[in-house]
Amino acid sequence: MFGNIDLNEMMQKLQEQLQEADNKTYTAKSGGGLVEATVNGKFEVIDIKIDDSLLEDKESLQILLMSAINDAIKMAVDDKKAQAMNMFGGMNLGQ
Repeated sequence: MFGNIDLNEMMQKLQEQLQEADNKTYTAKSGGGLVEATVNGKFEVIDIKIDDSLLEDKESLQILLMSAINDAIKMAVDDKKAQAMNMFGGMNLGQ
């Protein structure tokens, strides 16, 4: 079913690539760079930077935080999807 593919080797490579993906970081900005959010490959927020000018405007700060965090998470999700397609796209599993 899998031809000449070594399943143990394939699983080892997959595990290594997933570990590398978890260690990647994704940063998005909102408000023209007033807010910057960084997430890792596990979709955890690992850093937030806020320009001092926003500290007096709670509503704007909340909106910009949500936007930056959501954009960073979307970047991470899209990258993981692309990596999965690349990992499995090169395999001829049905041949």
